[in-house]
Amino acid sequence: MAILNNIRKRGVFLIIIIALALFSFILADVIRNGGFSSNKSQTTVAVVNGTDIDRESFMQQVENVQRQLGPNGTTSQAMNRVWETELRKVLLEEQYEKLGLSAEKAQIGSAMRQSLAGNPTFLNEAGQFDEGKMQEYIASIKTSNPVAYQQWLDYEKSVEASVLQDTYYNLIKGGLRSTLAEGEQEYRFENDKVNIEYVQIPYTKIPDGDVTVTDEEIKAYVKEHSSKYEVEAKADIQYVTFSEEPTLDDVNDAKADIATLLSPKYQYSDTIQGFAKAVDFEEFVNANSDQPYVDKWQFKKELPQEAADSIMALKVGQVYGPYKIGNNFNLSRIVETKQLPDSIKSKHILVRFAGTLRAAEDITRSKEEAQKLADSLLTVVKRDKSKFDVLAGQFSDDTSNKDKGGDLGYNAPGRMVAAFDNFTIDNKPGTVGVVETDFGFHVISVEDQKNLQKAVKVATITKEIEASEKTMSDVFAQASKFELGSQKGDFSTFAKEQNIEVKPVNKIDRMDSNIPGVGNNRSIVNWAFEEDTNVGNVKRFSVPNGYVIVQVTRKSPKGLMSVAEASTAVTPILRNQKKAKKIRESITGTELKEIAASQNVTVQNATALTMAAPTIPGAGAELAVVGAAFSKKAGESTGLIDGKAGVFKVKVLAVNKAPNLESYTTYANQLNAKITPTVNNAIFKALKEGADIEDNRANFF
Repeated sequence: MAILNNIRKRGVFLIIIIALALFSFILADVIRNGGFSSNKSQTTVAVVNGTDIDRESFMQQVENVQRQLGPNGTTSQAMNRVWETELRKVLLEEQYEKLGLSAEKAQIGSAMRQSLAGNPTFLNEAGQFDEGKMQEYIASIKTSNPVAYQQWLDYEKSVEASVLQDTYYNLIKGGLRSTLAEGEQEYRFENDKVNIEYVQIPYTKIPDGDVTVTDEEIKAYVKEHSSKYEVEAKADIQYVTFSEEPTLDDVNDAKADIATLLSPKYQYSDTIQGFAKAVDFEEFVNANSDQPYVDKWQFKKELPQEAADSIMALKVGQVYGPYKIGNNFNLSRIVETKQLPDSIKSKHILVRFAGTLRAAEDITRSKEEAQKLADSLLTVVKRDKSKFDVLAGQFSDDTSNKDKGGDLGYNAPGRMVAAFDNFTIDNKPGTVGVVETDFGFHVISVEDQKNLQKAVKVATITKEIEASEKTMSDVFAQASKFELGSQKGDFSTFAKEQNIEVKPVNKIDRMDSNIPGVGNNRSIVNWAFEEDTNVGNVKRFSVPNGYVIVQVTRKSPKGLMSVAEASTAVTPILRNQKKAKKIRESITGTELKEIAASQNVTVQNATALTMAAPTIPGAGAELAVVGAAFSKKAGESTGLIDGKAGVFKVKVLAVNKAPNLESYTTYANQLNAKITPTVNNAIFKALKEGADIEDNRANFF
């Protein structure tokens, strides 16, 4: 009671303290996320030159693209694709506005006519694009199909954007046309030639160990050439894995468990027969297997190699197993055997009707009309089989083979849909008939059957071997123990003591999602880049098959490369600069022979060198050396030149200029042909590099 009374007496004071604490918490969050005016890091994917890219519409586009990519596409791929599209859109629209560009109605109309020229919906009887048909289509969907009408409006916007983009790019390309003077220069680069004699003192003459490059020198070089060494924020991690793999006990338990399906069970005074005697084998499989029953003929080569001989030796009703394939135990029962060809040749005429699988919009015939047409075609074919190919070309809705007389080539049993497949299996070559499938009505002709051999229908019960609760509990305990232990001591040493492999992953980008050896895991990447995550921090993450314990080993902010990162590229450059200085200081004499003698090298010759291919035989590509040679006349010598592979001195023996041409248009056009394909990407790259971009994508991914 005394404590409560004291609290009541100081109630106002406590309220003030609590309020200040809450305010400071909120203030810190506001400052971290962009100030009081707006919480942009949570509502805006990016700000590009002051233009917001809205989170909601951006993520909706990501979902749409991910659906288009299908099951193998990742969120990372979808997001990167949408990001490039949206970034390009914002940057280009900014340029349009600055230049006052707009897409005129006539331009849009012309682009649409070109785009729709191959669409039969908008073609007249002469096969030409018809503006009237397009207007009829728009009017019809505007009132009857809102979804299609919205898609049409989106299409119009995309055409307008394409017209604007082409106009903008063409304006720039127009200013990049190569002149005749540039064409002449290109001609000279390719055809003027020079013969030289030279001395090369290679950098390898001085051992690398005799030249020291300091961290400060690397740092200064990187700063001086900053545009070459700018990097995004990166993080390095190392991790160990604890997998929930089934133990030997788990494997044995799984084998024993599936084996119980072979014996009868007694339930509520009823006897449930085992797998071998089950009357409805399909229901039995579907009720007890991880994989449903598949009604399919199989040849020996299609069965699991480890069990194929044993399964093929069974009689109908007999069961083989349990047998292990990969991480599964299986029981297989022979349902039926038959002699079947392993390759069947057939052809068909497909008659679709409205609503069938993959039917085009212009397929409007009813099911009754389709069947009537198919039956009529069958009647004609039965009277005269030679007409099949012609009729396929005229009537088949399968565009992939109608021009080949409906020929489907040779296919193995099971390759076609069930009804089609059964017809070609059950009937001899020469048989024709009509079969209905989800694609429509097929007029089928069985042409040939090869390699008659034994085939089987197999009912297989598959059970995955899973880790038991005890195993998963043990793995969790081991992972937790490692997490705590590695936080107190050295991560690598602790892992080595327990004989656990440590896997390093370097230079992770903030937008990466794939961790080699772990797979797609944004949680790890996001944690590594959090402000509160420091180098040395350790954390456990759940993954589909267990746990990974991760430690951050390095974090580098966005900016210039660190000395350690740049060392590999910069050290050879600085080392060669120092070697060049030492070589210059050691040279005596001014003539080639004198220099060669002082350096214990020989004077060498090179002929027919060009600026277009500045490669010196025996020395490699040396643009500075060859360029210096072209600046001299015959008989003149250059000074000492620091090349890529060593220090050079060159004497020009002969300059062979190519004859003048009446026109250099051809070479100017060649330059244009080289430049034009790269212009669009180069423009976007330049706009991107010059833009002020605040990228918040990592907050939503």
